[in-house]
Amino acid sequence: MLYREDKYGNKISQLGYGCMRFTKNGGSIDFDKAEKEVLRAIEQGVNYYDTAYVYPGVEECLGKILAKNNMRDKVSIATKLPQYMVHNINAVDKTFKEELSRLQTDYIDYYLMHMFTDVQEWKNLQAIGMEDWIAEHKANGSIKQIGFSYHGDTEMFIEILNAYDWDFCQIQYNYLDEHSQAGRRGLEAAEKKGVPVIIMEPLRGGKLVNMLPDGALKVMKETGKPYSPAEWGLRWLWNQSGVTCVLSGMNSLEMVDENIRIASEAEIGSFTDEDMQAIEKVVKAIRANEKVGCTACRYCMPCPKGVDIPGNFYYYNLTAIEGKTSARFAFAQNMGMRKDPCFASQCVKCGKCKQHCPQHIDIPEKLAEADKTLRPLPYKVAINIIRKYFTKDRSKKK
Repeated sequence: MLYREDKYGNKISQLGYGCMRFTKNGGSIDFDKAEKEVLRAIEQGVNYYDTAYVYPGVEECLGKILAKNNMRDKVSIATKLPQYMVHNINAVDKTFKEELSRLQTDYIDYYLMHMFTDVQEWKNLQAIGMEDWIAEHKANGSIKQIGFSYHGDTEMFIEILNAYDWDFCQIQYNYLDEHSQAGRRGLEAAEKKGVPVIIMEPLRGGKLVNMLPDGALKVMKETGKPYSPAEWGLRWLWNQSGVTCVLSGMNSLEMVDENIRIASEAEIGSFTDEDMQAIEKVVKAIRANEKVGCTACRYCMPCPKGVDIPGNFYYYNLTAIEGKTSARFAFAQNMGMRKDPCFASQCVKCGKCKQHCPQHIDIPEKLAEADKTLRPLPYKVAINIIRKYFTKDRSKKK
């Protein structure tokens, strides 16, 4: 196993265990199977285990595995505060204590504010005394390091990154999402600040393994490299110095062994120019059936009405790559919960964006198409309900 360092020089295995995808048996986690897989990973040097309060049964399962096998001091636990559910500092404290109980431990190595999409969410936490709470728990040793996980656009990620002295952060990042969400620019901004980055969805939940078009698979085969689609995706990530740890939702011993083999070989800078060119061709093959030829250059931004033009086009294109259901869910999660709305329906067809588009896209027309596809009436109603809950200022609640 190869290791990279956190902000304070602690060694983190560059492969982390994403526990959210423990195998289910009926409605509950298959404990015996998960135990075998986690112990195999620990045995081979994986020392970073990621879970969250809202993952059903996962904290309890991980805590039981570590306690039963006396492995707590062999690993680092990362778990998350559901910041979208807490209204005051007492709720924060209650939730944290419940997590400690579930995990059968008295400290968390890496504690994250879960799923930020807007800096206002951090400001809400500040208003209820979160900074003092963090300082108290870091001082008494119950929290070693503090961070956040993120879904949103690059600009907002950088704003949150600069809003506090974070110890680490977690972003969705892979070769298909290189220029969406926090993206490469966000990754490099974090690296410049000395903030380690944990990567989630390195293979888009397996879609960069199981849903690749024939053209993409052909490109990989023609390189002559004996890499599986998963290995291509993981090596692309570990080639980058800003990547500290890549989470994988491993749920078989074969997957554990394979990912550990790759993580024991893939080093920074080991990807060749030919490998990079192959990935570029793979991305083109995946995007061959896209709805809009948007390159996310952002020359069209900012929109005077607040529309996130590249963001809407990204999820519109995703409907052709992953299917409408998956794309609509991702759209609602990543754009629907922002404090300031950014929907395509806000477009007034002023035409300013068209003047700056190097691809000569009829942006207003395509935005109308995107909104119709991404937000049919049932989704529009659901997103509005979600927004009323998630985007209100909870710091004012008693």
